[in-house]
Amino acid sequence: MKRLLLLLGLYLPLLAVAAPEARVQARLLPAGDTVVGATLELQVDLLVDTWFTQPAVLPVIELPGATVSAPSGEAQHLNERLDGKPFFGLRYTYQITPQTAQAFTLPAQTFQVFPGQADAPVTLTSEPLSFTAKALAGDATVHRLVARNVSLEQQTQLSHSPLRAGDSITRRVMTQAEGAQAMLIPPPPLVDIKGLKRYVQTPRIAPLSDGRGGSIGGQREDSVSYVVSAAGRYQLPAIELQWWDAATGEARQATLPPIDVNAVEGGYKAPFAIDQDLRALGRQAQLRLPGHWLWAAGLLVLGGGLVYFAQPWMHAVWRHLKGWQAARRRARLQSAEHAWRQARAQLAQDPPRLDGLYLWIRRATGKRTVSEFSSALPSPLRIRLLDWLQSRYGNVNKMHHAPPSLRPMLPALRRAAVTGRQVSHPEGLKPLNP
Repeated sequence: MKRLLLLLGLYLPLLAVAAPEARVQARLLPAGDTVVGATLELQVDLLVDTWFTQPAVLPVIELPGATVSAPSGEAQHLNERLDGKPFFGLRYTYQITPQTAQAFTLPAQTFQVFPGQADAPVTLTSEPLSFTAKALAGDATVHRLVARNVSLEQQTQLSHSPLRAGDSITRRVMTQAEGAQAMLIPPPPLVDIKGLKRYVQTPRIAPLSDGRGGSIGGQREDSVSYVVSAAGRYQLPAIELQWWDAATGEARQATLPPIDVNAVEGGYKAPFAIDQDLRALGRQAQLRLPGHWLWAAGLLVLGGGLVYFAQPWMHAVWRHLKGWQAARRRARLQSAEHAWRQARAQLAQDPPRLDGLYLWIRRATGKRTVSEFSSALPSPLRIRLLDWLQSRYGNVNKMHHAPPSLRPMLPALRRAAVTGRQVSHPEGLKPLNP
């Protein structure tokens, strides 16, 4: 027996489950200095050696002098090995675009993760990071698109070929900027053209996907429609977009060629002439009105007269119906059943609210407080109700004693209230001195 106890004592530490380990890694890409208007990526890796039971809680980063975009809803899954131990994690990416030339310091950020086999959430703090944004040459007040690469594409669509007066031509311009935020891409110059009516449509802005659920930049699609006013030759002008290389700071340019369109004379013509046929049909047409249509017309006139003379009576009936509906609604809102549904919904919240419960007690039993209501309850139910109030609002340690839920007791409370309302004061009188 002693040997068995000794072996159990030796193996108990091995049977104990070690607390899960969590780590955070943060980095700026590209590393080093950057230029004003360029977009940096703040990659945050949240790693655990078990699994995640809930999504991580991410902070809202605010950096004076820079625009910061929060990560999207999707995160990149990671499998890494650190110090000879496997870790599983999620990678979140913030986008930071400096707007002024200065040195930036990104303070330490706090993240909250929920590892499997952990008793409580784990708080992780990243290391502070810093970078410097340098100004580009030229006028610093003008907005500039800074990216690693920019491409322009265009598409044209004719409502009819060949174009005629009244037809339209639609021009779509797609701009893709790698290493830049979509909201910072400037719109292309879709100018007015003499002889064409311009209708600019709402642009579509979205992240530029890398094909693996992440983003490598932004894209913008602009569309404009031109309606031809008269026949002639027209030209949609070329489009030029100036941007700056994020790596070298050099100015570059992306261009689209002009588009020539030609609108011809003439409008729509039918494939065959129908004017003569219509005139012949008009000369030979005869008006014939069957007898049943006369009866239908008479009934229609009679019904219109009845509706006209019965309008005052119909208005009175409508007002009476509206008043009846309003009275029923007021009665429903002032009923104990409505207060009961409100109490059930509020007690399901976290933390629960008690105004609906107090309203139901007053309407169902006539009592004003929970203590008065509990005095008429059976002893076991009264003890459970008071224990719940003590655990929820009393001076107890809520970290180690999670308050129970009141919802399992609600059916019993309702039955007790109905029973007490039926048996108490059969003469309809309350006690003289309660």
